[in-house]
Amino acid sequence: MSPTIPKTQTAAIVASSGASIQVKHDHPVKTQAELAPGECLVKLDCTGVCHTDLHAAAGDWPIPTKSPLIGGHEGVGVIVAIGDHTTGSPVNVGDRVGIKWLADSCLNCEQCRKGLEQNCVEAKLGGYTVDGTFSQYVVSFVRHVTPIPESLDSRAAASILCAGLTVYRALKYSKTTVGDWVVLPGAGGGLGHLAVQYAKAMGLKVIAIDSGSQKKKLCKDLGADVWIDYKESKNIVQDVKKATGGAGAHSAVVTTASVRISFLYIHDILKYGPLLFVALGLFSSR
Repeated sequence: MSPTIPKTQTAAIVASSGASIQVKHDHPVKTQAELAPGECLVKLDCTGVCHTDLHAAAGDWPIPTKSPLIGGHEGVGVIVAIGDHTTGSPVNVGDRVGIKWLADSCLNCEQCRKGLEQNCVEAKLGGYTVDGTFSQYVVSFVRHVTPIPESLDSRAAASILCAGLTVYRALKYSKTTVGDWVVLPGAGGGLGHLAVQYAKAMGLKVIAIDSGSQKKKLCKDLGADVWIDYKESKNIVQDVKKATGGAGAHSAVVTTASVRISFLYIHDILKYGPLLFVALGLFSSR
């Protein structure tokens, strides 16, 4: 028996770039017959909120947003319908799936074939160029939703779909190996605390840089080998080199937009490895 789909839903909508968010309780829900081939309708259990959502609402990035717009790209829910004439779908009605920033891409172009789907000229961005997860139901795409394992709680999965993927990819591309040192400025933040966990799971030794007793406890509890409070340190470069035996770290993954702790020292702490910036909006006027 097919799930019952309501005609309307509650959704948080930005009518135009820079406008205030309006919560509407009569926003239409697409019926199964209205779904295009390859589309699926997901009934959401939960969604995360990303700083990118603020930029999408403000419309202050170079790529124009959909308008009006439903933001959000960290959603988890259950597929309740799939469009007719969809072929080779990797998911089915009833599957619990995640919806990410990259909502869809062609999967056929050179960029997609090289694993760089985010650079596809036909890419659709969740909560940005297509409606996202700040709603009860969202239309997504069968080729790009991510099946969520039964053992993983929906709320835990939501943040992994954006912050988690971001730092995981950065660490994957950092060219580090088991036993290497990685420095994580912003380690106590939304991206950083996930980076600490992934780095430890990869067998890396972690130097967490942030400030405050709560963030220190969080980072240490998650397995950080060394903690440096950038507000208390008299010389961050020397502190990092001391922790690494004088040579410096093998890589650094920057997850903070703070110029103060990102650019003044970061190149000096590296032994020879790559530096990866994963925070967006680093050069805003603020």
